[in-house]
Amino acid sequence: MLRQAEATHDQIVYVESLRAQSARFGQLREPLPSPLLGYLEHRGNQLWSHQAETIEAARDGHDVILTTGTASGKTLAFNLPVFERLLEDTSATALYLYPMKALANDQLATLQELDQAVALRLNPSTYDGDTSSAKRARIRAQSQVVLTNPWALHHLLPQHHLWESFFRNLSVVVVDEAHWYRGVLGSNVAFVLRRLRRIARSYGSDPQFILASATIGNPAEHGEALVGRPPVVVSDDGAPRGPKDFVFWNPLLYQDRSMHTQAADLLATFAGESRSVICFTASRRMAELLARWARDQAPSAAISSYRAGYLPTERRALESALREGRITGIATTTALELGIDVGSLEVALLAGYPGTICSTWQQAGRAGRTEAQSLAVLIAFEGPRDQYLLDHPDELFGRPHEQAVVDLTNANILKGHLLCAATEMPLQPDDSEFFGPAMDTAIDALADDGLLVKTAVGHVFHGTFRAVDQVSLTGIDSETFEIVCQGCMIETMSRRQAMTMAHPGAILLHLGESYRVNELDLEHKTAQVVAENTENYTEATVVREISIIESESSETKGRIQQVIGSVKVTEHIPSYKLMSREQVLGISPLDLPPLSFDTIALWLVLPAELGTEVKEMGLSYAGGLHAAEHALIHMMPLLSMCDRGDVGGVSMTMSPDLEAAAIFIYDGYPGGIGLARKAQAGLDRLVTIALDRLRECRCQSESGCPSCVYDRNCGNDNQPMDRLAAILVLEAILVTERQSNSA
Repeated sequence: MLRQAEATHDQIVYVESLRAQSARFGQLREPLPSPLLGYLEHRGNQLWSHQAETIEAARDGHDVILTTGTASGKTLAFNLPVFERLLEDTSATALYLYPMKALANDQLATLQELDQAVALRLNPSTYDGDTSSAKRARIRAQSQVVLTNPWALHHLLPQHHLWESFFRNLSVVVVDEAHWYRGVLGSNVAFVLRRLRRIARSYGSDPQFILASATIGNPAEHGEALVGRPPVVVSDDGAPRGPKDFVFWNPLLYQDRSMHTQAADLLATFAGESRSVICFTASRRMAELLARWARDQAPSAAISSYRAGYLPTERRALESALREGRITGIATTTALELGIDVGSLEVALLAGYPGTICSTWQQAGRAGRTEAQSLAVLIAFEGPRDQYLLDHPDELFGRPHEQAVVDLTNANILKGHLLCAATEMPLQPDDSEFFGPAMDTAIDALADDGLLVKTAVGHVFHGTFRAVDQVSLTGIDSETFEIVCQGCMIETMSRRQAMTMAHPGAILLHLGESYRVNELDLEHKTAQVVAENTENYTEATVVREISIIESESSETKGRIQQVIGSVKVTEHIPSYKLMSREQVLGISPLDLPPLSFDTIALWLVLPAELGTEVKEMGLSYAGGLHAAEHALIHMMPLLSMCDRGDVGGVSMTMSPDLEAAAIFIYDGYPGGIGLARKAQAGLDRLVTIALDRLRECRCQSESGCPSCVYDRNCGNDNQPMDRLAAILVLEAILVTERQSNSA
């Protein structure tokens, strides 16, 4: 049906037809209790193999991580052993952790239905920032099953004395969408779960953990990193699957329409034919724009946008409308990637590679949640990573999924959670079981700063602020900026988001409406906006500087020196572009203070003779280093589960700190989150795929193009840039890397 669409002009470059998969069923050693059997019979369910395996592992007392595909029945797989436990011990309690409020609310109905079916009267309830004070007291007193999110749990733990009965009887903790907890969020959530275990132990309980995840490359490692104990892995997916055509679409083969416009074309085409379609985008702004452009093309179709930042009532109304078929097309960010019930969709459009194989399959899996035929379309953008996948479909269909990264060595994150833990109860030497071998050093540093005081019962918090308010689980800072229009708050942002998206003059999109930012008040953390009818939008320019603080480890391989260490990254936002349909209409200056943070980096120190060799061939050494840096950064998400913004890069022909040429790859968060170390560990593969992209690019030009080395967010406007010189630089790194590995 796609080849006949009006939007098609030979952009289809590859089709993978995925065959249907029959169900494989499993048998339990002992049958489930009769109330649960009755529930299954009423629903017409028969246990698939991985569901039975999960139940048996949980029965044996193991922590479990279940890692199977979208719509594989993971919810039933963990609900059954939880409720079996609650039937055995009527005083037991269970905690469910979801990464989004919307998902928790969606799953609440399922748990309430199950509770009613087994007649336990557990009163399942959601407990989060939207829960009223009156309901909170009632939940603490009456609910044996509580659904929450990491942010609410983080703030709940210091009040554990109000939850004494719940924690004393805490038997099982479910962590759904565990793959979501990676990078800085995952590192923080790992410590939140350790604080939870520590509090539970103080009340005499030791809950079992059941984690559910999309398919990832290191489920055992990731589960242990999150919980602190090795789990049993269940990964053999026995769920049935309908047939799916997975199409690779190259919009660059039709130059008359931009990449995003072609995505809007397809969204409008399918929604206009009343085919239920979801289109995933990489940013809030683009979700709004694609929905607007698609509505313009198909005015009779019900098309909307959906993203984080909307008020809870707005999100729930959109979810219900999509589920009930009142909306046939929706453009969304990753906010709908997770298992929120939006009904059975026919088509999933991926406007740009989502960044990881895991997310690609999650998004593609939102279509075809029954055994019917479905369609997924990856609309590859002009960037190097997207174009590399078009030339190497085996990367998606043949290689193992990436590994999720959680870094428990980040000193900033550890110190923050030690302060939180010290407000919950005094820190004792044996708490290193939860916080690791660096705990004592971190405690000493916090004591030197006057934030912890040693007493007869252990170290206690001595600050003048609420520790949990100072620890952000998701980003560089914990500050929240309010976007205000005529006295009403329409959404919230972090400081960095505000400075790059809500600076003076910025055009902000919300629910399809445009707003112009008149004022950004950094002191009071507000941005004042006014409604403005315009098709234009804005993009901020970010220029980065880097300086070395200290080297941690160094290894010389052939002519290349590889160093891991700490650096200071400073980001300047000197200007912004006014855009229309991806065309630059103008550039305006900005006067904003810089953002700076210390982090971990890998830097590759290059020999002087390499520069001489490149220059003797008539090529630009500075352009080669710059292009090589871009290629490495763009390919990092194929090595490790991260977003493009999680990792940064800088290149210099003469680093003042090193007095030599160098390429830096750094973690985009204070203290680092393990990505630079992953880059060093996988440097051979990283350089290999970067080289493949540069050699295979259709442009075959000396300077390169957006499909191989250009980056639209480059603060230096992609100058200088030399693709051919970058090939020589990367070849030199690869040769010395492989010579060293084979020695």
